[in-house]
Amino acid sequence: MVRLKTLGSRIKESSGSRVKVVTPGSWRSGMTSSQRGYDYKWQKARARYLRDHPLCIYCERYGLTAASSVVDHKVPHRGDQDLFWNEDNWQALCKTCHDSVKQAEEAAGLAG
Repeated sequence: MVRLKTLGSRIKESSGSRVKVVTPGSWRSGMTSSQRGYDYKWQKARARYLRDHPLCIYCERYGLTAASSVVDHKVPHRGDQDLFWNEDNWQALCKTCHDSVKQAEEAAGLAG
């Protein structure tokens, strides 16, 4: 049996654990999540909304059942606090649908 060499010294550690993925010129450039509105007040509202809407609405469309874990803004708010807090603009999604289907819709200009 062949032993594998470890990669220990070959992997460089990065200075931060997260990679910033923000489009240059974006409304959220240089802002923390709290500065964008995702603070304690949002966490409480999010938790309540997920309790009231426990299933992913995208999965339900396809006859699937998945627990929701993301409160998504149907129409991207882009910093508009009225749109941000408008619960009619919220929908419960699972992380998979949020990170794939919803992002693809937004990229294609279909959001909202």
